[in-house]
Amino acid sequence: MELSRFMLCSRRFAPYDQGHMKTWHYATANNEQFQTTETELPVLVSNGTITPQTRIWSSGMAAWTPAGQALPTLFAHPGTTPPAIPSSSPPAMPMGQRSHEIDFEIFGDDMQIVEVELDPGETVVAEAGAMNYMEEDITFVAKMGDGSNPNEGFMGKLLAVGKRALTGESLFMTHFTNSGTAGKRRVAFAAPFPGKIVPLDLSKIGGEITCQKDSFLCAAFGTQVTIAFNKRLGAGFFGGEGFILQKLRGDGKAFVHASGTIIERELRGETLRVDTGCLVAFSPGIEYNIERAGNLKSMFFGGEGLFLATLRGHGHVWLQSLPFSRLADRIIQAAPSAGGKAQGEGSVLGGLGRLLDGD
Repeated sequence: MELSRFMLCSRRFAPYDQGHMKTWHYATANNEQFQTTETELPVLVSNGTITPQTRIWSSGMAAWTPAGQALPTLFAHPGTTPPAIPSSSPPAMPMGQRSHEIDFEIFGDDMQIVEVELDPGETVVAEAGAMNYMEEDITFVAKMGDGSNPNEGFMGKLLAVGKRALTGESLFMTHFTNSGTAGKRRVAFAAPFPGKIVPLDLSKIGGEITCQKDSFLCAAFGTQVTIAFNKRLGAGFFGGEGFILQKLRGDGKAFVHASGTIIERELRGETLRVDTGCLVAFSPGIEYNIERAGNLKSMFFGGEGLFLATLRGHGHVWLQSLPFSRLADRIIQAAPSAGGKAQGEGSVLGGLGRLLDGD
């Protein structure tokens, strides 16, 4: 009987097996998040794992939505009345706390500044030392942690500081708040090296983003800034980012910075192989691993390194054309004081010629 019922369900929802295969995320009552494919949805519904009240999300949805409201056909059993859709607004994401809604504008090309506009009472959280300028009524204070969990005790804050130390970031974060009542005020933040500032709306990419450990610049108050340990040994030992990655969670806007030109790619089940230093961030649904770069001859003499980052799944990937560490190495190698050779400068007299020229 159960087998025939399962086969009936499979035939009833056969349209979900055709065409583009999306990745779906669902949250349990304990706020644990899982992901599944579109073809597995009917099975999870039939065995009770996903109920009409289960919160689900997929690419293209603005927020987490009850499954009965997002996918009503999965619960429309013949001869029965479809389950009632809750009349209340969709529940908040499993994060619990809603981020502040901030406006922003990015200025510049390769040395960019992001200017954040705050209404009275709104707050933006930033890395220590990232602030460039701020208007009157903007007050700031350094705190342990990002403030996403207001009930967090001292030990929790101390643990958060320890995690930030592992990522190489400063131990404290700076909270900037519009403390006035006269209207909107602006505060600006600048990236620490040439590159681009990438704005991310976390509510549109599954509520979280995983990025390289030193890329976070600032975010709306309520965004959780934590770390993620890569569970794969290959990625840990050979993937430029190591075991430790940075993870941003929330439903507001966040800003990361990267070097060179930034490219955003959307993967729909494809596989993308990337230089390990060129990966900036990836959204939920993307599997990150490290694989060797071809055969032994290609690995040692191809100039592309021994290993490449392999990204596969459904989601978004952000890539940078020039990792800053690589640029810094080239600058150091070319510096005459470090043994580099000057190109197109001075005269045949070398250093004496530059001295006579006033350099």
